[in-house]
Amino acid sequence: MDLYRFPFDIQRCNLTLQSSAHSVQELTINTLYGSEWLTLESKQTFQAQGEWELLSINMINCNATFIWAVKNQLIYQITIKRRPLLYLINFMLPIFFFLVLDVTSFFIDANEADKLSFKVTLLLSISVMLLILNMTLPSTADKIPLIGVYCSVIFSLIGISILETILVNFLMVRAAERRSVASVETTSAVTGRDDSVRDLQCPPDSVRDQNEEQSSTLGLLKQILSECRAATQQNQREKTSLCWTRVARIINVNFLILYIITIIVFLCVLGKVWGLY
Repeated sequence: MDLYRFPFDIQRCNLTLQSSAHSVQELTINTLYGSEWLTLESKQTFQAQGEWELLSINMINCNATFIWAVKNQLIYQITIKRRPLLYLINFMLPIFFFLVLDVTSFFIDANEADKLSFKVTLLLSISVMLLILNMTLPSTADKIPLIGVYCSVIFSLIGISILETILVNFLMVRAAERRSVASVETTSAVTGRDDSVRDLQCPPDSVRDQNEEQSSTLGLLKQILSECRAATQQNQREKTSLCWTRVARIINVNFLILYIITIIVFLCVLGKVWGLY
């Protein structure tokens, strides 16, 4: 069986009638009716509405040359077509819906951990469908059927999207760590400044002379300088955090556009090879 275009495949079976004892001079096999009448009568007789649909029955009358004699042959070529509705409902549509859900998952917040688990669930679902498909297809195919290519490519696309989600989550976590470090340093700097100002506003009674006042002023200047330095470092960390976030968003948007274009091109090429249009 040729299962390359499964489940939209068309199979042809030949039934050959030939005498094993008489040559063409002794016996000639002819048909009583033509191919059109035989096809029409066979369709009316073929009442079982199963997996296959009878398309046509053609007849070929020819002579076959053997070593000892030339014999007459009558070949019936039966053409049948598989009804694909069952496989469309059970395999192709669910896998396509999984792919649509994977595309819509890009609109989930990248900071959410549920996004990655959702994509992994989709990947596991398609792997189960591949196992069922492997048990359904007969093992007589010479090359990989298109439905296997369809499932494998979608499985690979979702796997690549999971890797992209992991990368985006990593960048988002780095940005959140930068923001948390900057906020902690800002809080500690403000606390130290308040303590210094409080000490200067309420000096002890023993501090009276000019040298101690100059040292207090010098300490205040050092505190202001350290605060400016901390503010500068905080701005740098915030810029770095925004840079990580911006890179993550750019990667996510560009990957989504490329992902949708790849899906459309793949489905169009596969549909053309499959003969759907």
